[in-house]
Amino acid sequence: MTSRSRPYDYVKRFLDVVSSLLGLILLAPVIAATAVVVAIKLGRPVIFSQPRPGKNEKIFTLYKFRSMSSIDESRGRVTDEQRLTRFGKTLRATSLDELPSLWNVLRGDMSVVGPRPLLLEYLPRYTPEQRQRHHVRPGITGLAQASGRNALSWGDKFALDVKYVQQRRLRLDLQILMATIRSVVARDGISQDGHVTMMKFGEPGD
Repeated sequence: MTSRSRPYDYVKRFLDVVSSLLGLILLAPVIAATAVVVAIKLGRPVIFSQPRPGKNEKIFTLYKFRSMSSIDESRGRVTDEQRLTRFGKTLRATSLDELPSLWNVLRGDMSVVGPRPLLLEYLPRYTPEQRQRHHVRPGITGLAQASGRNALSWGDKFALDVKYVQQRRLRLDLQILMATIRSVVARDGISQDGHVTMMKFGEPGD
C-alpha cells in the first residue's frame, strides 16, 4: 500500500524534526525524572517497546514509558486492568508516558500529529477506507485524540483518522495540538467505560 504525498508533507516533516529535537532537549530533565520514578514504582525496563504499523503499514518499534506492572499470577496481576497501577494511570492521564515517542518522531517513524499507531493484529480487520489511516505517518496525537480520546467508538476514531488524512494541513495540526493540550489538562476521555483504555478493535460491542 503506497500513498500520494502532498506539498505540506515536506513542511510537516521539517516541523516534526525541529519540534522533536527541541522537545528531547528541553524536556530532558522531565524525561530523566520520569524514567527514575518509573524504575522505582514499576521496576525495569522503564521503556515499553512494541512493533506497530506506520506509514504504508511499514512496521516500526514504538517507544513509550512503561505504565503497567509485570504479570504476576501469584498476586493476581494478569489482565491490563489488574496491572495498571495508580501511578500508571497518572502517567497516561498526563501523557508523560508518550515522551519517548519523540525519538520515534525524530527517526521518521512517526509524526507529532497523525492517526495513532495501533496493534499489528488490527491490520486484517480494517476496511479499505479505514486503511487510509496508514497513508501518513502515525502521530503522538491526532484528530481522534483531540476529539474525545478513548471515549470515542472505534468507528468514530477511524472516521476521524481518515478525515485527517484527507484534510491534513498546518492549520488543522495546530488546532489538534491546542485541543490535545486542553484534553490532557482536563483529563478528558482517558478511558472507555469499563476499560483501562478501551476495548480491542473487533471485540463484540466495539
